Amino acid sequence: MEDEWVSLFSGGKDSSWALYQALEEGLNVTRLLTVHPSDDSYMYHVPATELTTLAAESLGIELIDVHPGDLEASSASDSGEQGDAELEPLEAALTDLQSEIDIAGVTAGAIESEFQTNRIQGMCDRLGIDLFAPLWQENPRELGDAMLDAGFEITIIQVAAHGLDESWLGRTLDADALDELEKLHDEYGVHILGEGGEFETLVTDGPHMDRPIELEYETEWEGTHGRLKITDAYLG
Repeated sequence: MEDEWVSLFSGGKDSSWALYQALEEGLNVTRLLTVHPSDDSYMYHVPATELTTLAAESLGIELIDVHPGDLEASSASDSGEQGDAELEPLEAALTDLQSEIDIAGVTAGAIESEFQTNRIQGMCDRLGIDLFAPLWQENPRELGDAMLDAGFEITIIQVAAHGLDESWLGRTLDADALDELEKLHDEYGVHILGEGGEFETLVTDGPHMDRPIELEYETEWEGTHGRLKITDAYLG
């Protein structure tokens, strides 16, 4: 039996691209794993993770949900200790899964965050599995262009950075948006792909998905940051 891969999956563009690249490489991805923090997190994408259920259905890959509750990130005094603590429910879920299947490795969508990648690599080392991180240290603009060239449809669902106003909520991340984000990077230091939490995304369609995710939403804006409040979501 071929070893199986697990995709660490939030539904956002980076984890979706890592999954897509793994499939393109011929890796046998048989599980998606989504961690659903109930509040802020140092390690995980937070907004709209419930939509991974629809994404998994469209992808035709089994989904494992991990609900760690409130990770208490907002009150953390030591980011390193907090990151280590947040990793524990993920590692426990993978350890449980190892009793069912032979896991070859996990996919992850980190680009530049050593905070996240070092912890995931350490977890993989402890579990004796590999890490597939195809975005790691790649040029952000080239990555964004590659996602668009492949046919990814990406919606911005949360923003929190200088230069990103309410008009970005619900906006499609296309070539024009990437051009503007490059200018915002030069002016404010905004990461072109939002890896510092400047914005969060949802992939609503791609070449590896059978059906697109359709969204209905309202916008919520609080002075300097905001998000989409998803009122309905379904597969088209």
